[in-house]
Amino acid sequence: MTEVATKKYTAKDFKSDQEVRWCPGCGDHAILNAVHRAMAELNHNIEDYAVISGIGCSSRFPYYMNTYGFHTIHGRAGAIASGVKTANPKLSVWQITGDGDGLAIGGNHFIHEIRRNVDLNVILFNNEIYGLTKGQYSPTTKMGTKTKTSPFGTVERPFKIGQLVMGAEGTFFARSLDTNIKHATQTFINADNHKGTSVVEVLQNCVIFSDKIHGWVTDKEHKLDRQLYLEHGKKMIFGKENNKGIAMDHGKLKVITIGENGHTEADVLTHDAHMDEPFIHLMLANMVGPDFPVAFGVIREVKENSYDMNVANQVAEVQANTKFSSMDDVLASGSTWTV
Repeated sequence: MTEVATKKYTAKDFKSDQEVRWCPGCGDHAILNAVHRAMAELNHNIEDYAVISGIGCSSRFPYYMNTYGFHTIHGRAGAIASGVKTANPKLSVWQITGDGDGLAIGGNHFIHEIRRNVDLNVILFNNEIYGLTKGQYSPTTKMGTKTKTSPFGTVERPFKIGQLVMGAEGTFFARSLDTNIKHATQTFINADNHKGTSVVEVLQNCVIFSDKIHGWVTDKEHKLDRQLYLEHGKKMIFGKENNKGIAMDHGKLKVITIGENGHTEADVLTHDAHMDEPFIHLMLANMVGPDFPVAFGVIREVKENSYDMNVANQVAEVQANTKFSSMDDVLASGSTWTV
């Protein structure tokens, strides 16, 4: 367990002395700001944080953190982060990755760290493009999008990140926006407080290669009608007039307007992030416009022993029951002979 912080930190304490070299206007700046703020509010000592990244624009993150960090290799941040947490369980480990790094070359590591439920925080920046390598389509690029590597439009179906997480039996999935630092900060705090693999998808804007890719959701004029902020135990209500809600109709979700067609607030679903079965969580994570708003906040959070906890318990059990007290005992056991 991470020791409780011995001093009160500010966001500034987590900023390194390195020049931040992301493009002006890049959504990464806001996410970095939110992580600084979140870490300052959490009860860990600054030396108990480790930030691990792979390759990509997002993966420059460790340079901008005044914490321990490791800029690793393409797609392998999950493997390194899992090892760091298992070897030193007291650390608060943050894996920073993108839709290319984490879901393409790193896809295998991604699903297995989720399956194992390693106690770490995966912050996945989703701008639906390869930014660092100059605009190739990624595993989350929408079908039909024209990019440097799909000049006539990509013909591949994209991954749905929430669906991928829940398919790997993930215990925590949340979503936030680079344009809402306050919400992102609280979501990162929620992720760190969860014991297990916490995956936070952040819709992030690349001003160079996929500018306004999330514009339908972030448009200032319409965002209240297109964003649903979920909170456990609260009604799924949204809209400019706060009169729209998510209801269930014959096993499917639908948007209703309170006060129309006889609908009342009682018809609106109450969010249960802790439900064991991911059925509704999956439907919420997969909602897209124009028929539905996009869901933000903690969509799924369930309790299950983490991988590192299971390893520690197994080691303790073996140590308690072993007949060996030293390496000499091990070497002298079993079939032995003198040369």
